[in-house]
Amino acid sequence: MQTFHLPDVGEGLTEAELVTWHVKPGDEVAVDDVIAEIETAKSLVELPSPFAGTVGELLVGEGDTVDVGAPIITVAPASAEAREQHEPTGHGQPSAVTNEPAAGDAEGSGSVLVGYGSGSEAQTRRRKKPAQAPVAKAVGVVAKPPIRKLARDLGVALAEVRATGPAGEVTREDVLAHAQQASVFRNITTPEWPAVREQEIPVAAPVATPAPAEAPAAVSARVEEIPVKGVRKATANAMVGSAYTAPHVSVWTDVDATRTMEYVKRLKASPDFAGIKVSPLLIVARAVLWAARRTPMINSAWVDGEDGAKIHVRHYVNLGIAAATPRGLLVPNIKDAHELSMKDLARALERLTITAREGKTTPADQQGGTITITNIGVFGMDAGTPIINPGESAIVAMGTIRQKPWVVDGEVRPRWVTTVSGSFDHRVIDGDGVSRFVADIAAILEEPALLLD
Repeated sequence: MQTFHLPDVGEGLTEAELVTWHVKPGDEVAVDDVIAEIETAKSLVELPSPFAGTVGELLVGEGDTVDVGAPIITVAPASAEAREQHEPTGHGQPSAVTNEPAAGDAEGSGSVLVGYGSGSEAQTRRRKKPAQAPVAKAVGVVAKPPIRKLARDLGVALAEVRATGPAGEVTREDVLAHAQQASVFRNITTPEWPAVREQEIPVAAPVATPAPAEAPAAVSARVEEIPVKGVRKATANAMVGSAYTAPHVSVWTDVDATRTMEYVKRLKASPDFAGIKVSPLLIVARAVLWAARRTPMINSAWVDGEDGAKIHVRHYVNLGIAAATPRGLLVPNIKDAHELSMKDLARALERLTITAREGKTTPADQQGGTITITNIGVFGMDAGTPIINPGESAIVAMGTIRQKPWVVDGEVRPRWVTTVSGSFDHRVIDGDGVSRFVADIAAILEEPALLLD
């Protein structure tokens, strides 16, 4: 039985995640047949077999992080007759096993490792020509494995993508273009909050040990843990190296908030809101709750542990409101704000503000926040790059709302304009998620009726 060890992919890394197996025990494989896809910090790589024979055992599971040099699969040698059929033909002798990528192999997504063997055993292999790069059909669609993974990650159905590749295959650009077009319709539907408030996903497969019936609810009932590995782990390490603890990224956009101002005026005049303070901050708070439901990673936290870093995705929102008080800056939060009606949220904001100004905010009111709003507009500021509250991954800054010239239907008109800005933990969420989140807040401020969905 021959054992294939995870090869050094030449990127200076010591581990990789096994994403997908392309074979199962009992399958026949030839030299250079793609047996698996692995993901490193830099690329998704197709892993070819250095052996010809019958697959024996898959030694690691999909999703496992594997150290370089660790055994991953066993292959029973093929018969002499079968080996002759799989050996390369043509002039010269087959090349020996090498730990260097074949010439022309790309380091980026879709690069191919060829001819890796184990130990000192020298295995023969064939170099694949670029035209022979493996492609696979999915529902009648021709696409390479990295493209299929990209489509899965973006939620794109390959059968719906218009293929523009020279051989009729779906390209990376085809998938990205389709995903971008589909994003135009994001406002049509909004997901419901998950029934389970939080879920914990351990890095390693947990041992099935049932908890005592009388035991209190475990953290898994409150927190979802996403293993930090592959690209996410590399990005996190790079971002941490560029800042103190949470590498900040800030974005902002100008918004026509005229309809928000009109909506606030109607709420103030409504008998249902008699005696309740209503301000644009109420609409901003509702917008943040709405947007967080659509981009859950924004409501997450980075957690370092003895067994590695994890991302905790909270399926609830304890909405923090930064408040300038006689005691200094405090950030009390509204517990389970996502469950409150517009009226109840308005009451909660009023209570929070009064308590903070009177200096009566308790430590419990400041603990457990998941995302924060800072209303710098009350100080006449348009935008800013606020610091993220510890234990959170995002803070939204609401700028002042003032009349400015704005182009509407080709004409310049006076409109109520504001700027939505914010800072985000780049270890947890990337620019595309941040942009979607801020764009969703802006969409609500431009058209509060979207909250009715």
